[in-house]
Amino acid sequence: MKIFLQILNIVFGVALVVLILIQGRGAGLGSAWGGGAEMFQTRRGIEKFTMTLTIIFIVGFFIVSLINLFL
Repeated sequence: MKIFLQILNIVFGVALVVLILIQGRGAGLGSAWGGGAEMFQTRRGIEKFTMTLTIIFIVGFFIVSLINLFL
């Protein structure tokens, strides 16, 4: 069980790194393909999805880390 949780923690960690790198620096995913001139205050479409997925993975990483700590 402990090994499974450690592998799950590694998977969460790698996925978090990828998701954070995809988001870009303040400009969001839209500027990665040349569309950085617009000024949106809210995230839309795929940017909103990646942000939500990142938050879910952060919570999952935290929970699995706490379970690993107490086992």
